Amino acid sequence: MQNQKADRFPSDSNRVKYNRRYHRSKTLPNWAYLSLVANALLMLTVILLLKDYSSPIDFPISASTAQQSLARETPNFPSRLGPRHQLTYNRWMAIMKQEANAAAQNQPEHLTILAGDSLSMWFPTDLLPKDKTWLNQGISGETTAGLLKRLKLFDRTHPETIFVMIGINDLIRGYDDDNILSNQRLIIQRLRRHHPEAQIVVQSILPHGGAETTWEGRSRLLAIPNSRIQVLNEKLAAIASEEGIQYLDLYPLFSDEQGNLRPELTTDGLHLSRQGYLVWQSALMLFDRLKPPENAPKETGFLRFQRNPVSLRNFSTRRVRPERCTAPCPPILPSRLPMR
Repeated sequence: MQNQKADRFPSDSNRVKYNRRYHRSKTLPNWAYLSLVANALLMLTVILLLKDYSSPIDFPISASTAQQSLARETPNFPSRLGPRHQLTYNRWMAIMKQEANAAAQNQPEHLTILAGDSLSMWFPTDLLPKDKTWLNQGISGETTAGLLKRLKLFDRTHPETIFVMIGINDLIRGYDDDNILSNQRLIIQRLRRHHPEAQIVVQSILPHGGAETTWEGRSRLLAIPNSRIQVLNEKLAAIASEEGIQYLDLYPLFSDEQGNLRPELTTDGLHLSRQGYLVWQSALMLFDRLKPPENAPKETGFLRFQRNPVSLRNFSTRRVRPERCTAPCPPILPSRLPMR
């Protein structure tokens, strides 16, 4: 045994070098520790939100001028779909195109795009982080195939970040997982090709409310096990890693111990309540704040929130160049109709 130790450490100087090398391999960079602390703070914020959600979270962020906002008025949050179906899909497409053209023409500062379905569509304007200009490209009932076809609508914009959340309507309509994941990959590839300077962030599909769901399509939701959504999210995270973009796993923030959408975060088991959007707002803010320093290793990965323990894996450090306006960017369109 002594001879084996002597072979491994032939001298005291080699032993010191080995110990130093071993110590370095087990030491995380400072920004990683800071990220873990910030992640823990987010979880504390979520807990406080669930107890008292009467007012938005008070984060010290700078406010942009009203002229730089392309976002819509805060909608109401009833549990039934109602008159919002008075606008057809083609009409919403026309509105999306008009708003995207306005953003392309005015080149607003710190442009950030929400692309997806009704969950993105009805994100309250007053809860969107104020230090950015938001272009909402969500349409109620949207599927991965529909979103893929209309990505061209904002090809001429120059966003800093594009957040994508899509897939729940595919599941409701009975599409298989391979079809959904294939479309997700095509969406990612097209966004990377047409917006090479932008940070692309794919967000996880959220759970539904399970047996407590009151949405009018309740039976279709109950036919989709939330466990299937979790497996789909894992595969989506793998695709994001393969394609070199970011993955933001929101599922743990919105799910209870059974894996269902928390009742206090939803209006009907599918759509989000104001409390739900507050949780989403917190995640977006933290995602933006946890950008590692410029000299950190540039690697692709994802930010995953967990109830216990909190973990951070391979958070991306990619920086992007903001596009700036030469003059204030006035609002182009009137606010959209509220959801009823």
